Amino acid sequence: MRSTMALPLSALDLVPFCNGGSSASALRSASELARQLDGWGYERLWYAEHHNMPGVATSAPEILIAHVAPQTSRIRLGAGGVMLPNHAPLKVAETYRLLSALHPARIDLGIGRAPGTDGLTAIALRRSRGGNGVDDFPTQLAELRGFGERSLPANHPFASIVAIPDDAPLPPIWLLGSTDYSARLAARLGLGFAFAGHFSPESPEWPMQLYRQEFQAGALSAPHAILALGVFCADTDADAQRMASSLLLSFAQLRSGKPGRMPSPEQAAQHHFTAEEAAAVSFFRRTQIVGTPNVVRERIEALALATAADEIMLATHTYSAEARARSYQLVAQSFGKTGDL
Repeated sequence: MRSTMALPLSALDLVPFCNGGSSASALRSASELARQLDGWGYERLWYAEHHNMPGVATSAPEILIAHVAPQTSRIRLGAGGVMLPNHAPLKVAETYRLLSALHPARIDLGIGRAPGTDGLTAIALRRSRGGNGVDDFPTQLAELRGFGERSLPANHPFASIVAIPDDAPLPPIWLLGSTDYSARLAARLGLGFAFAGHFSPESPEWPMQLYRQEFQAGALSAPHAILALGVFCADTDADAQRMASSLLLSFAQLRSGKPGRMPSPEQAAQHHFTAEEAAAVSFFRRTQIVGTPNVVRERIEALALATAADEIMLATHTYSAEARARSYQLVAQSFGKTGDL
């Protein structure tokens, strides 16, 4: 069971907070998964920033990065991403310079322009009650890069401020997006780009091809595009479908304004979907890749070819920590990255 494509694999962990579980057990599972991914040859592991979402434990990715870094040896760790409208650029620069000083050449800084939460919580996250911070995203990003690179113009009001530690570099910046907005901006600035194919209603082909077509050398000399995909892989198709069912119900509950802990597959099997929930699930199901290793590998390879992706990032958000780890292991083996199981 070997792939014909030499395709780097990475992982996005939302650290599911499950029915019947605790935050402590969710975080222990996240630590164990990081160690496993490190050993299975994954390139990087990112943690998503979400707030006021009962089923997601990663409200502060930088803390989890700092926690798992000493437990791993080679895998790159980062935020996927920092939702910049929620934060002062100086604070982000200092936090990720500090992580870079602690773990040189192992930290990534993924940046998003959405709040990663609902509108009211987004307001509560910020000291300012005006605006949502999205419209001035390019300004915020320029300020973050200015602090990181000591390149703020002399006439900038913050030009005299130094992000400490000043002897550690700001980690590589990746712009995250689910439309062509971040693709264009990443191309213009010469940054890496990651497309959120694990939840985006938009097809990834156009934004990712646009990024490559419009890329101008900057922080990177050549484009590097990551495609994130929702992947659920198991030894049998039935097991894979069962594993994916929890997220489908969780997504339906979120869309209907009733977010909660990640439900079990048994709860998903017993749930009677309303018409609204069924419509949401129908859309979301199309974003998932579900099946046995050969099926999953073939679908990943087809999407990688269609989008010219340089790297695939797997998002496997499940109720069972064991099933989640098994899925990542099976996909890694199918791409020739681990030994026999």
